Amino acid sequence: MKKTSARERALLARALAPEKESLRLHEFYRGKIEIAPRCWVSSLADFSHWYTPGVAAPCREIARDPELSYRYTSRWNTIAVVSDGSRVLGLGDIGPEAGLPVMEGKALLFKYLGGVDAVPLCLKVSNDEEFIGVVKALEPTFGGINLEDISQPRCFKILERLRAECSIPVWHDDQQGTAAVTLAGLINALELSGKKLGAVDIALIGAGAANVRIFHILVQAGASPGRIVVCDSRGVLNRRRKDLEGHPWKWQICRESNSSNRRGGIAEAMEGADVLIALSRPGPGTIKPEWITAMAPEPVCFLCANPTPELWPWEAEAAGAKIVATGRSDFPNQVNNSLGFPGIFRGALDVRASTITDEMCIAAAEEIALCARERGLRRDYIIPSMEEWEVHPRVAAAVGARAIEQGVAAVSLSSRRIYQRARELMEEARRRNQVLRDSGLIKPKKAK
Repeated sequence: MKKTSARERALLARALAPEKESLRLHEFYRGKIEIAPRCWVSSLADFSHWYTPGVAAPCREIARDPELSYRYTSRWNTIAVVSDGSRVLGLGDIGPEAGLPVMEGKALLFKYLGGVDAVPLCLKVSNDEEFIGVVKALEPTFGGINLEDISQPRCFKILERLRAECSIPVWHDDQQGTAAVTLAGLINALELSGKKLGAVDIALIGAGAANVRIFHILVQAGASPGRIVVCDSRGVLNRRRKDLEGHPWKWQICRESNSSNRRGGIAEAMEGADVLIALSRPGPGTIKPEWITAMAPEPVCFLCANPTPELWPWEAEAAGAKIVATGRSDFPNQVNNSLGFPGIFRGALDVRASTITDEMCIAAAEEIALCARERGLRRDYIIPSMEEWEVHPRVAAAVGARAIEQGVAAVSLSSRRIYQRARELMEEARRRNQVLRDSGLIKPKKAK
C-alpha cells in the first residue's frame, strides 16, 4: 500500500471536514431559506391593498391579459428548483425528501448571488409523464424552471419535453449549467497551455447528464467532435456500441465522436489526450495517476465528481497534470455551476426569455472566462471564484443580450441596462442578508 505524506494526510483531513460541520449547521438553522415580504406593511390596514378588497384590481387586469402577471406579481423574479431526488450529487437515488437540503441550498444561492427568488420543490412522482405534468401545471406561478438532480436518461427526455411545451425558460442545471462553467474554465486553461479548442484531443469520462451536454457545447464552441472520446461505465463510446442505439442522446455521440473508433475503458479513453473532463463516479481512485501520466505532456485535468473528485488534485499534479480543476471550493480552480446559473437566470428573467439556448450558455461561458483573464490567469486561477460577485451581473448582461439577438426575448433592453438592473438586484439581495445578520434575526453560527 502506498504511504501518504504528512501533507497529503493534512489535505485529506481538510477535504473530509465540511460534511460533519454541515450536518451540525443544518440542524442549528433548521433549513436555509424562508419567505419574506417585499412590500411595505406597517399595520393590518395595509392589507386592504395587498389582500382583499384591493387585490381584486390586479386580479381583474391579469384575467384580461395573463402576461400582466409579470407586472403585478412576483412572477417576474421567481423560479422553481424542481427535483425528484433520483440523482442527488454523487449520492444517487436518495428520494425527494433527502434531496430537499440540496434544493434549499440551490435556492439560497439563486437569491444571494443572483437576486432571484427560488422555491425548492421536491416531487414524489411515479413516472416521467407525471413529473412533466406537474411542472407544466406550475407554469402560471413561475418565471422559469430550474431542473435539478434527475437521473439519466430520464433527464434528457424531461428537459426536451418541457422546453418544447412550456412558454417560460426551463433548463437542467446539471446539463447546461455544468457545460457553461466547464467551457469557461477550459477556455482559459487552453489559453495558459497555448492550445486551441479545435486542435486538442479531449477525454470525457462519464456520460451522464453533464458530459453529454458538455460534448454538444464543446462542439458548438469549436471543438472537433472526432477528437473527443467519451467513456461511460461500460467503456468507450464508438460505432460498435449497439447497446446504445436505443439511447438517442448517447447514440448521437457514438456516431459523431471518436473518429479513430477507439475502444476500451477509461485508461484507453485518456491515453494521449490533451484534456480530461471527468464527471463520473466519486473517488478517489476512480482515475489512477498512471492514466494521467499516459496523457499528452502537461495535460489539463478537470476532476469534477461530487462530493469527492475522481482523483485528489495533488495526486494528479504529481502525475504530470499542468492544470487541475475540481468541483470543490476548498481546492483551486473550482468549476462550479454557481458561477453560471445565478447570472444566466437573472439575464433570462430580465429580458423575459422564453427559453435558455445553448448559445446563451456559450455567451455566459465566454464572459466568465473573460472575467478571469482580466484579473490575470495562473495555473491555480483559470476561473473566477464564487466570491467574485461582480461576475454575475456581467453574465446576466451577456445572456440577456444573446437572447435578444436570437429573438427569444419578450423585452428588449440594452446590455448596459441589463447589467445595471442585474447589479442592483444582486446588491439588494446581499444587503438584505447583511441587515438580517446585523439585527440578529439571523443568528450567528453556533460555536461547537
